[in-house]
Amino acid sequence: MKATRRPIQVAARWVRRQPPKMKAFLAVVSGLVALVFLRMVVRDHDNLFVAAEVVHSIGISVLIYKLMKEKTCAGLSLKSQELTAIFLAVRLYCSFVMEYDIHTLLDSATLLTTLWVIYTIRFNLRSSYMEGKDNFAIYYLVIPCAVLALFIHPRTHHHIVNRICWAFCVYLESISVLPQLRVMQNTKVVEPFTAHYVFALGVARFLGCAHWVLQVLDTRGRLLTALGYGLWPLMVLLSEIVQTFILADFCYYYVKSVLGGQLVLRLPSGVV
Repeated sequence: MKATRRPIQVAARWVRRQPPKMKAFLAVVSGLVALVFLRMVVRDHDNLFVAAEVVHSIGISVLIYKLMKEKTCAGLSLKSQELTAIFLAVRLYCSFVMEYDIHTLLDSATLLTTLWVIYTIRFNLRSSYMEGKDNFAIYYLVIPCAVLALFIHPRTHHHIVNRICWAFCVYLESISVLPQLRVMQNTKVVEPFTAHYVFALGVARFLGCAHWVLQVLDTRGRLLTALGYGLWPLMVLLSEIVQTFILADFCYYYVKSVLGGQLVLRLPSGVV
């Protein structure tokens, strides 16, 4: 007798058979449904931004647990951690000189834990670091972000250097996960703790993107003016959307793997 498939498995199989355009359409629809749900449930949409930073911190905590328990950093990208530390340090500087709030405290905690992860990979667990797989040249990310920040940054009353730094950390954050995705692309097999960490990044990015989109809707576009004039407001939204879509494909396979009861995530060709 054939085992009865669960509805989730049937749905996953149906989605997997769909062409790329249909998958993209379903992803957009799912995102819109999630946005509507968040708008109905969360009254103060500023809480979504705080939630995004909390989820990011949880992801870092998962990494720390992995490093301390398994004594290996296999599958982790040191370059992604270094990029994360860079944009967090710049954002923390901007937070101190431009505005000081709960985000400053959350960023401080996340930066400290990220620096600990970098130190552990570089020195304590260097022998298990997959340097050959972590082959994304980060200057291809840092330099374009710096150049873009020079030309497109906030038009506020703050000092020009602070405004450029603010733009730089926004742009760099949106693509800082690319070296980690390259490592997973090279290995094709992602162990549980690394998968949990990247999934947490995906959730954090979606919450951050939802925060900005809902804020723009609630203020009927006035938030864009508050952020400044020119291309900068659109670039903020675009950066959030880019971060979300970069991780969307991985998050799909992560959820599929978890629902299927698989402990190790195996990525098909072409993913990330």
